[in-house]
Amino acid sequence: MNTSLSGTISIALLDDHFLVLRGLRDVLAENSAFNVTGTFTTSGDLFKHLKSSGCDVAIVDYELSPSDMDGLNLIKTLHRRHPDVAILVVSAHYNPATVALALRGGAKGFIGKNRPFEEIAKALTEIHAGRIYLENEMMQRLAEQQHNGEILITGNLSADNIQRAVSLKMLSPKEQEVIRCFLAGMTVTDIAEKFARSLKTVSGQKQSALRKLGLKADHELFIIKHELLKGDS
Repeated sequence: MNTSLSGTISIALLDDHFLVLRGLRDVLAENSAFNVTGTFTTSGDLFKHLKSSGCDVAIVDYELSPSDMDGLNLIKTLHRRHPDVAILVVSAHYNPATVALALRGGAKGFIGKNRPFEEIAKALTEIHAGRIYLENEMMQRLAEQQHNGEILITGNLSADNIQRAVSLKMLSPKEQEVIRCFLAGMTVTDIAEKFARSLKTVSGQKQSALRKLGLKADHELFIIKHELLKGDS
């Protein structure tokens, strides 16, 4: 059952930070085209709401509290249980790898938390109309990685043609070795000793791998660790 008022887009919000929820709710309330039907800090509460009330769009964070379902698992579950609800991810983890994984999992759009509020209205309108939304800079970054063979997106951007977005197979064999060891908890020094390489060489291979995966920092690598290793199996 959908709770949209005539001519409005009904929206449910999920984020484990109260200030973020309040900010989003207040900004959306300023636009008569939007109707916020609920704000939630846990995925369980969001699913209860959707089961009883439904909505047009769910705006969700990519990373919630450690005890909660989040990330790609949340997006896939939400998309499977409520395929008619368009998913817009708003997250600080804004890099090509995470964005591509989210879109592959069923999200219709992705906005970084550093983006201006005005962009949310544009994204909501686009995904409610059945289109994918990414801002131009991220589209360009994904296109560049497509050109380099690092993230495979063919033709016009859509959920159907986002292929295997992130995989260790896009890395060289030595880069794969470094990343597997790093994800297993080894330091750069440990890896250099294991493969009899210099620290400079191993560090360079790790940085090259991060760049190919569309990541800027080590912690972003661990956020997609499960999907990265699963895609390599």
